Amino acid sequence: MELKEFQSDTIIEPFRIRSVEPIRFTKMSERKELLAQAGYNPFLLKADDVLIDLLTDSGTGAMSARQWSGMISSDESYAGSSSFYRLESAVHDITGFEHLIPTHQGRAAENVLFTTIASEGDVVPSNTHFDTTRAHVEHAGAEARDLVIEEGKQPRSQHPFKGNIDLKKLERTIQEVGTENIPIIMMTVTNNSGGGQPVSMANIRAVSELARDHGIPFFIDACRFAENAWFIKNREKGFADKSPIEIARQMFNYADGCTMSAKKDGMANIGGFLALNNDELASECRNLEILTEGFPTYGGMAGYDMEAVASGLYEALDEDYLRYRVRSIAYLGDKLLEAGVPIVEPTGGHAVYIDAKEMLPHIDSLEYPAWSFNNALYLLGGVRGVEIGSVMFGKQPDGSEKPAAMELVRLAFPRRVYTQSHVDYLAEVIIAAYEQRDQLTGYKIVDGPEVLRHFSAHLEPLE
Repeated sequence: MELKEFQSDTIIEPFRIRSVEPIRFTKMSERKELLAQAGYNPFLLKADDVLIDLLTDSGTGAMSARQWSGMISSDESYAGSSSFYRLESAVHDITGFEHLIPTHQGRAAENVLFTTIASEGDVVPSNTHFDTTRAHVEHAGAEARDLVIEEGKQPRSQHPFKGNIDLKKLERTIQEVGTENIPIIMMTVTNNSGGGQPVSMANIRAVSELARDHGIPFFIDACRFAENAWFIKNREKGFADKSPIEIARQMFNYADGCTMSAKKDGMANIGGFLALNNDELASECRNLEILTEGFPTYGGMAGYDMEAVASGLYEALDEDYLRYRVRSIAYLGDKLLEAGVPIVEPTGGHAVYIDAKEMLPHIDSLEYPAWSFNNALYLLGGVRGVEIGSVMFGKQPDGSEKPAAMELVRLAFPRRVYTQSHVDYLAEVIIAAYEQRDQLTGYKIVDGPEVLRHFSAHLEPLE
């Protein structure tokens, strides 16, 4: 009997679910009251009051049976833990970097790095710094300068690698600032603030060559390195036959170090690290690590966290998982585009980004259109996303306000948590909010901190 090979269009999760967690349904009248009590800031909502939580993909994923079994057999020794050496082996195998400095999460790795290397008057170029990276650079007195290519600022552009750094702008920055005032060049992969867009291997190589020609260290913000490797495999010529881990190794080979939030492509609920090759810098960073995080063989992590990350780094590079994850994001993007909802195109690897600037032209950027639409999603369907716009990035170091380059609502998918039916419901909520977009109003900030205000600010809707 001769049968044709079956090809399915259905997105099938490459895992089985053996443990479930209930979610609570609320009425819209309840959500109105809850949002007001939270100062109209979704960060301040209780998780139990959220139905579909897409605030972040950081530390919110489901861990595997392999990770849980490793956690049970972990070593919690203060010094010389075997769990540390398993993590060190995994990091070295994937990145090639000699020194591992474990931290409790990615922003702690940024703190250790930039406190050590950056000072007043320095400039740190990047494709786009994310919020905590920018905050740590600026806290050290330096300037965080974004140099993403122009296509990366254009939501409709179909450029396959919109996360690329503009090489001409980088060269001009080096000439203008001077190599002595650039402690490192950073590259965020994938580019979170710019719509989760990937960076090409050619661009990583070119930045590496430019950095080495000028004697400037080159570091990668590697939070979503596996997703970036998948895009290179599928979009860049010459990589189709390479595995994600081979591509990842090549990416890291061009760099001198990386910061990592293991809560993303480490597939763990907590953890991070700084990895690098420079012996002297590693020694300085370890001294600060002991002061702020812990002994160098655990840093800010428990042994069971290190076990989870050691396994999770490999699981994030699994082709079946990456195919499913990226396709799930594209599935939602396709539904929204079909309904006319403006999003950042093409969809990235961890989130769909809704373009609130195009959707809500009647709301000025400094009245926070993305914040308005994000709140509408919660009011209508109990969905929590996050604004990446002028609330997050509008406050300048000198205290002035400047509209962000884009006004986006990021809907970040926790790893291995939601099913296709959740995504179908999510699409219905977004489309319903889009159809009522003319009813939405702007917001004003009532109070909030000077730094990273989006986490805790209180706002009010404008009449």
